[in-house]
Amino acid sequence: MYRYLLLAGAATVLVACNPPANNAAASDAQAAGSAAAAADSAASSAISSAGDANASAAQASVSAAAATATTPDFVTAAASTDMFEIQAAKLAEKRSTNADVKAFAAMMIHDHTQSTAALKAAIKASGAAVTLPSELPSDMKAKLDALTSAAPADFDKAYMLSQVMAHQDALTVMKAYGANGDTPLIKDFATKTAVVVQMHLDKASNVRDSLK
Repeated sequence: MYRYLLLAGAATVLVACNPPANNAAASDAQAAGSAAAAADSAASSAISSAGDANASAAQASVSAAAATATTPDFVTAAASTDMFEIQAAKLAEKRSTNADVKAFAAMMIHDHTQSTAALKAAIKASGAAVTLPSELPSDMKAKLDALTSAAPADFDKAYMLSQVMAHQDALTVMKAYGANGDTPLIKDFATKTAVVVQMHLDKASNVRDSLK
């Protein structure tokens, strides 16, 4: 009997000191899962931070360029923006199925056509020896190509996002030249146009936010 009790006690000690392998494996798996989740979270945060940094850097670049823009630089930027807005809006009129997006596009064609006419008049009245560009710069061509190739289901959001970004840049340029430009009549054009651009930006943001 005494020997039997000793054997039973030893067995109990062995079981207590050596839990089932399944429990250990489960614990290891849980720890690995937690580590993977933490790694994914860190990666997501890094990507988000990088995106924010890139957007901030791009806006800072636009602001710096606008602050030091000469009259020819400003005219090129303003006229290029008008061309981009008109061409993108014509594309939106064809591709969009959303009434608000189509209405915004129609406003862009009308207002930016007027803006180009006003810019030409300001240049002529000022006597400045500058000419408007005849084609889009490469970066705007790339944006237009991206809209052209966007999937039908993605077009409205892509177009309205591009409009928010384009008008943010245009507003920076208009305000900067309106404050620091070296040709008075063109400065007046920039100051007046900045008011319209701000209205466009507000409308573009509202339409973008309304899209599901």
